[in-house]
Amino acid sequence: MSETSKSLNFIEQIIEEDLSNGYSKNDLRFRFPPEPNGYLHIGHASSICLNFGLGLRYDAPVNLRFDDTNPAKEEQEFVDAIKQDVTWLGFKWDTERYASDYFQQLYDWAVQLIKDGKAYVDSQTSEEMAAQKGTPTEPGVDSPFRNRSVEENLSLFEGMKNGEYKEGTHVLRAKIDMASTNMLMRDPIMYRILHKAHHRTNTDWCIYPMYDWTHGESDYIEQVSHSLCTLEFLPHRELYDWFLDQVTSPDKLRPKQREFARRNLSHTVVSKRKLAQLVEQNIVNGWDDPRMPTISGLRRRGYTPESIRNFVDTIGIAKRDNLIDVSLLEFHVREHLNKITPRVMGVLDPLKLVITNYPEGQEEWLEAENSPEDESLGSRQVPFSKELYIEKADFKEEANKKFFRLKLGGEVRLKNGYIIKAESCTKNTEGDIVEVQCTYDPKSKSGSGTPESLRRVKGTLHWVSIKHAVAAEVRLYDRLFTDESPDTHKDKDFMDFINPDSLKTITGYVEPSLKSASVGERFQFQRIGYFCVDKDSSSDKLVFNRTVGLRDSWAKIQQKN
Repeated sequence: MSETSKSLNFIEQIIEEDLSNGYSKNDLRFRFPPEPNGYLHIGHASSICLNFGLGLRYDAPVNLRFDDTNPAKEEQEFVDAIKQDVTWLGFKWDTERYASDYFQQLYDWAVQLIKDGKAYVDSQTSEEMAAQKGTPTEPGVDSPFRNRSVEENLSLFEGMKNGEYKEGTHVLRAKIDMASTNMLMRDPIMYRILHKAHHRTNTDWCIYPMYDWTHGESDYIEQVSHSLCTLEFLPHRELYDWFLDQVTSPDKLRPKQREFARRNLSHTVVSKRKLAQLVEQNIVNGWDDPRMPTISGLRRRGYTPESIRNFVDTIGIAKRDNLIDVSLLEFHVREHLNKITPRVMGVLDPLKLVITNYPEGQEEWLEAENSPEDESLGSRQVPFSKELYIEKADFKEEANKKFFRLKLGGEVRLKNGYIIKAESCTKNTEGDIVEVQCTYDPKSKSGSGTPESLRRVKGTLHWVSIKHAVAAEVRLYDRLFTDESPDTHKDKDFMDFINPDSLKTITGYVEPSLKSASVGERFQFQRIGYFCVDKDSSSDKLVFNRTVGLRDSWAKIQQKN
């Protein structure tokens, strides 16, 4: 095996083998085929990046095809959200397609299967059909309607199409093999009756094709070369190929279905049904709640497209399902945000600090670098005054030598400002510290070049001037579930593991440069973490979401517990 082939994932190796065995690059076409019955989640990101990544690698077109065959669950809202998510992730599709584009062709092919004796209308109830299906070790039993005449089947199927029958009275089944070891081959349903308006075809159709009948034929119509699915569709491949056998011609390319492993993310669920349950029961505030694993939720939380693509690239494409720790995703967003976000100061748990020897009524504007990682972000002016807010955790009356923050008799530097020394503190009737009195060295101003400014102290604190501080609602998000695999317990429901502390809302104070921050803007709150402006923000009220802390604190918290 060459060094080049070693670096390819197994899907790319399959494509390379096909290219060496007669395919040309012009034959390659891929697709991403979501069902518009919910919002895309982090699991879909792997499929999106795989298919569109292959398109980029081989300079091949990639279709965005909506598998819209169930009008009971699908909506235009989901179509629009999916298109927004794919675009936001940085990908462009070649053509926008819909399974509903092919309803007439699929119907015509189904009619031909009836004529060829390979499909029939079954009038049993779903319970009766399930009872006759058999088990993995026992063959199924033929339907009493399996040998209906072609004429009767055609008449019934046309009546189904024309809306003459109620839902559940008839289905169209493929006539394959009720004794097959693959239970999906035991006369699978191809069409069912649904008297519901479709988001594109309205009430033109009263019958809708099933996924297995639709998917391969749609791939064939679009001349998709490689139809890539997650591992749960491996048993479906035999049926995928059988359906293609009925319609393909030798002069057209035949699609290949190949499967890759699903990547599950810890401390969350990605089942659309379970995500919908979280929304419907108001556990979260909609599909784009920043605790949700949806792409729209991650975007709202402050994640970047680059961080998600880097995460997907890191976990790679594999042949076996596995659980990926969410901390790896957090690592990638932390790494990217460190490079691109401006640094600002915000205090989330304020403690008043008074510099007793600072001139009364004086204020000054200090020069502050926006990012040590990116000089192009420039600098800003930060107001400084006699009264400041610092974090409560940054002050102790007494502390050991390993505490490098502020303590009585100790010195620290205020970021971009002066060296201060804690002289005393004031407590309320409950014994809580409510104010710290300090003195400052007027010659120690950062960047002034004086000997005093070059004096080193071990601690540096962030702060905001009380007079200039802007109050902001700050939403502190954490993992939605306390268990890493909440939906794998046989004796408990996934809802039993909801983290009661997944959202804490507090009032913080930020420097005035953030007053004009726009929705979606991302910042590093120095010494705290990464935050972005939420869509609930307004000119009267700033709202920030915590994207991720500066360091992974979850593991330490769990060890303590």
